[in-house]
Amino acid sequence: MEKKKNILSMQLDVSDFLPANEEEKQSLVVMRESVNFWRDGLRRFRKNKIAMTSLFVIILIMIFAFIMPNFYPYSYEQQVRGSENLAPMEYSDEELARIAAGENVFPHILGTDSLGRDTMVRLMMGSRISLLVGIIASALVLLIGSLYGTIAGYFGGKVDLVMMRIVDIIYTVPDILIIILLMVTLKYPLQNLANNVEGFGWINTIGVGLICIFIVFSLLYWVSMARIVRSQILTIKEQEFVTAAKALGASHARIIKKHLLTNVMGTLIVTSTLQIPSAIFTESFLSFMGIGVAAPMPSLGSMATMAIDGVYSYPYRLLAPAIMISLIILSFNLLGDGLRDAFDPKLKN
Repeated sequence: MEKKKNILSMQLDVSDFLPANEEEKQSLVVMRESVNFWRDGLRRFRKNKIAMTSLFVIILIMIFAFIMPNFYPYSYEQQVRGSENLAPMEYSDEELARIAAGENVFPHILGTDSLGRDTMVRLMMGSRISLLVGIIASALVLLIGSLYGTIAGYFGGKVDLVMMRIVDIIYTVPDILIIILLMVTLKYPLQNLANNVEGFGWINTIGVGLICIFIVFSLLYWVSMARIVRSQILTIKEQEFVTAAKALGASHARIIKKHLLTNVMGTLIVTSTLQIPSAIFTESFLSFMGIGVAAPMPSLGSMATMAIDGVYSYPYRLLAPAIMISLIILSFNLLGDGLRDAFDPKLKN
C-alpha cells in the first residue's frame, strides 16, 4: 500500500524528478513556429479577405492597363473615319459594309468618342498613365520623405528644429498654384529642349503638365511622409541596439541605413501604398482641369473632361473613366488599410 505524503512535510518527492514520457513531451511542443516580422505580417495579411481581394483587383487593372493594349486591334490615337460617337458594341456604316463583305471587324466595346477613337483602348492607356503617376509619385515621396524625416529625427536638436520648420512652411504652399506657375515658367524651355535636343522627344509625348506634376510631388508632397518617419525615428533611436551600434563605432550613415530605416520599413510600405491613390486622384483632378498629359495621350481625368460636353447624349463616356478612377482609388485604399493592419505591431493577435 502506497504511503501518503504529509502535505506539511518539506521532503522532496523523487517521482517529480523522473524523465518525462512521450506524452508529457508532446504537451510542451510549441503550437506555432517562431516567425520574423515580415512573415508574421504576410500571414496576417493573407487572412484579410478584403485586402487580398483588393490586391487581386489591382493585378487585374494592371493587366488591363499594361498588357491588353498590346493585343487590342485599335490604338489610342487612331481615328476611324465614319465611326464618331458610336455607342458601345455599335458599328459604323463602313464597318457594317465590311462585315457584310465577309471581313472580320473587331467591335468598339465601349463605343467611340467625337473623333472616332476607340474608348476601350483609351481607357486602358488612361489607366496606365494614372497608375504610372501614382507609382512614380509614391516612389518620389518615399525617397525624399523617408530620408528627410530620418535625418531630422536621428540628429534632433537644432537640426530637427530647422528641418521641421521648413516642413511647416512647405505645408502652407498651395500645390495647384505651384503647378500652374511651373507650367507657365517651364512650358517653352521644355518644348525647346524636346524639339532641339536629341533624346528629349519624350517630353512632348507625356506633356509639360505631367512633368510639372512630378516636380510638385517632389517639392511638396513628401512632407507628410517626413513627419511620420520622424516620429518613428524619435522612438527607435532610444532603443538599446542603436546605443550599442554607437558604442561599437558605427557611422551615422550605417546606423540610419541598417538600423533605423530597416525598423520603419513596415510604416514606409503602408504609407507609400496609401500615397498612390492620393497621387492618382490629384493627377485625375488636374487633367480634368486641362493640366496634365498632352493630347492625344489620354488619362482618366482628360477622358472625363472630354465626356462632359456630351454627358446628356453619351453618358457612358463619363461613366467609364469615373468608374475606373473610383475602382483604382478604392482598391489601393483597401490594400493600404490591409497592410497597415498586418504590419502594425499593436494589432497582433
